[in-house]
Amino acid sequence: MITKFSESIKNVYTTPERVCLTKVNAEQLLEATASRKLYCAAKRALDILFVLLAGPAVLLVIAIAALAILYCMGGPVFYVQERIGYRGRVFRIWKLRTMTSAPDKVGVATAINDCRITPLGQFLRTTHLDELPQFWNILCGDMTLIGPRPEQVPLVENYRTNLPCYDLRHLVRPGLTGWAQVRYGYAETLHDTRHKLEYDLFYLLNQGPVLDLWILALTVSVLRDPKMVR
Repeated sequence: MITKFSESIKNVYTTPERVCLTKVNAEQLLEATASRKLYCAAKRALDILFVLLAGPAVLLVIAIAALAILYCMGGPVFYVQERIGYRGRVFRIWKLRTMTSAPDKVGVATAINDCRITPLGQFLRTTHLDELPQFWNILCGDMTLIGPRPEQVPLVENYRTNLPCYDLRHLVRPGLTGWAQVRYGYAETLHDTRHKLEYDLFYLLNQGPVLDLWILALTVSVLRDPKMVR
């Protein structure tokens, strides 16, 4: 069965890092994710263990950042937004607030040099400290450490209409970091999102401990790259 499945997917790749959307199909991705149930269960256990071990340090950093936000920007400290997660379920993602208190542009991706981002917010984004509250999402099971990044509800509705196979990225839990995030970065346009989807579906076909460890290693280098920050 493994050999047969490997033969069936060997021609779906655009490069060794992403798939071709016109060649991959739902059956391949469903079979790939179904064959890794044991790994997904182990991954969930490791997520919980990691969050519990890192929790005290993360809470301390969040507390310091929260005081800085209150002093420089006023309240609220946290920014909460609905995202699409595992199997299309809507959940609320938590972040440290990095933008002005003006209403956010719902359904609009963050652009380069977005005028809504404050100076302190830019620092939090550059250091990725704004993402730390998502440890709560991981503990609750809404997210995992490694997987496709969750998108806003209006954006997903648009992508479902315009991009084939987009909903298939929801076959796994969304992640704090992921293959598309470290290999492509942020997506602002539909063209960008199409390319990111090719990386996300590659991850679904190849997810496992080796690829996850490689993503973690690449994440460390990405954290220091200002071009990967929006």
